Amino acid sequence: MGIADRRRALGITQEGFAFAVGVDRRTAGRWERGTSRPQPPQRRKVAEVLQMDLEELDALLSPAVLPPKSGRFASGAHYGPGDADEMIRREFLHLMAVSGPLAAVPAGEAGALEGGAGGFERMNGHLWQVYRLARAKHSVYPAVQSQLTALNDALRDGRGRAGSLCVAAGELFQLAGELAFDADRNHDAAASYALAASASKEAGAYDLWACALIRSAYVDLSERQYRRAADTLAAARRVALRGDSGLATKCWAAAVQAEAAAGLGDFNACEEALDEAEKVADLGGRVPGGGWLRFDGSRLAEERGARYLQLGRLDRAEAALTDALELGPPAVGPSLRRRGAVLVDLAAIGARRKDSEQAVRYGLEALALARASGSGYAARRLSTLTAELGDFGRDRDVAGLKAEIGSLLARREGMA
Repeated sequence: MGIADRRRALGITQEGFAFAVGVDRRTAGRWERGTSRPQPPQRRKVAEVLQMDLEELDALLSPAVLPPKSGRFASGAHYGPGDADEMIRREFLHLMAVSGPLAAVPAGEAGALEGGAGGFERMNGHLWQVYRLARAKHSVYPAVQSQLTALNDALRDGRGRAGSLCVAAGELFQLAGELAFDADRNHDAAASYALAASASKEAGAYDLWACALIRSAYVDLSERQYRRAADTLAAARRVALRGDSGLATKCWAAAVQAEAAAGLGDFNACEEALDEAEKVADLGGRVPGGGWLRFDGSRLAEERGARYLQLGRLDRAEAALTDALELGPPAVGPSLRRRGAVLVDLAAIGARRKDSEQAVRYGLEALALARASGSGYAARRLSTLTAELGDFGRDRDVAGLKAEIGSLLARREGMA
């Protein structure tokens, strides 16, 4: 049995299979003929669509005899989860080093790409849009990796202005970092964000550079490195002040600074940062066409609630989070992760008050959303809730919720 046999047995057309995995039909055809194999980052999605685990998929693929293929990503090579990403990053760094001084583009000219870079601008915007709308973020990964490889080829072959290609790289490596961060691969995320910052700095694209620093700070925040995050965010604010005053970059940096301040237990600094972030309302909601800056202040109610929870101000936190839950968008599409985070925080408030009914009610709803989205971020948030639920003794409902969360986390670890 091969991929085609398994697909037909499930009643899936080749076109439907290709769409579900995120490749074109010709690629799916090559996989089915055995002339190429899915790359490691694609295999998890292939296994999911074919309703099998990774070991079963490997067994399905193993009989295929592949012809020799040259190039950095030969189909017969076997890489670990982050190895292909690391190769792409190294190639980009090498090309930057050997290409000589790169032609910088002035701030504000990032959209004026020419030659081959114009295609990257359009495709990058499309990928950010697909990422924003995707329920399962990992489904975007193969297309982003392919785009990064093409960008390296364009830089090596001298297609388009080097500075403009650096702008495209700054966008793409940020998106690659987002995907890695969502998949709990913090090392890959940090490396991608660092390269995004470097490429954006090289191009003189200050807002793009600041956004890469902000995203990098999220990695430190997830690991509770609050002081380090605060230092990175202060740098991001300074860079953003050199950018476009009409964009919300500095307001986003302030919103994330509030999280670092709350982590450090500084209520006044947290309040000051949140107030600064709310100045986004004065900007008229203008965002770059590419999609790498989406901060518009719509999340500030839930951000404020989460910060008050960090600081132990439970009444303030509950009021803000309840407002966010009632006023927020429906629990579909891109709002799944946002709603899940609010629910986890409300469950945590119940846990701290020893209100098992509130903790379980919100916790189960958050768990359902985490399963629906497949988000690593949602799973991480639920893991923090497990610690909050540790003091309920033998409460059957709480024990059941903890077991369900544990099962979700164990499944994710098994897939990693």
